[in-house]
Amino acid sequence: MLLLHSGVCDRRMWEPQWATLTTSFRVVRPDLRGFGETPLPAERFSFAADIVELLDFLDIERAYIAGSSLGGRVALELASSAPERVERLILLCSALRGFPSTPDADAFEAAEEAMFESGDLDGAVELNVRTWLGPEADDATRELVRVMQRRAFEVQVTAEAGPEQPEMTDTPVEPANILVPTLVVSGGTDMDQFQAVAAHLAEAIPDAQHVPLDWAGHLPSLERPEAVTELIADFCTEA
Repeated sequence: MLLLHSGVCDRRMWEPQWATLTTSFRVVRPDLRGFGETPLPAERFSFAADIVELLDFLDIERAYIAGSSLGGRVALELASSAPERVERLILLCSALRGFPSTPDADAFEAAEEAMFESGDLDGAVELNVRTWLGPEADDATRELVRVMQRRAFEVQVTAEAGPEQPEMTDTPVEPANILVPTLVVSGGTDMDQFQAVAAHLAEAIPDAQHVPLDWAGHLPSLERPEAVTELIADFCTEA
């Protein structure tokens, strides 16, 4: 099982799931480029290609893929570009490149950009913690996201300050061509854009089921860890 983190976190977000899932699966939780302990070199890259390279290195032919937000987008790109490597997909409040924005999403992006331009990194961190964690998250969870988001900003700002910039390759995704069983999870208090993405994916992916979580924000695996761990495990072991 491969666990792909969100864009405000790193591999540490999966700690609540780790002990349970490792009793039934060989579990891998990488830091994507620009997050946690993985740097962001000034070169052209693809998250999906990175994952294929990782699976090859670990001699993993096929895997259950669970992705949160950005990790969900990477999981979709992997399923599109290397479908033979994917057994099942679990998409937790997934992002989808090119999906239409909403006024709320645009307002968040503008506020974050203004904080970056003014050098207010602390403010940008707090904006993300407020925006992406739902009401179920406790203080310890909020502090963990705060630490992970700050780390991601530090890595990415350092990369952007260099004379040459990293360049991400666009990996096309056509949901109708994704044929593996897919679990699409949405949060009832999440930003409207991500709820719309979930509804679209659940409709467009042929073998998808949609599980809306009324209590959840954008990071349900951190907000009610046990419930989401059970959801993942059950989906990956059902006939």
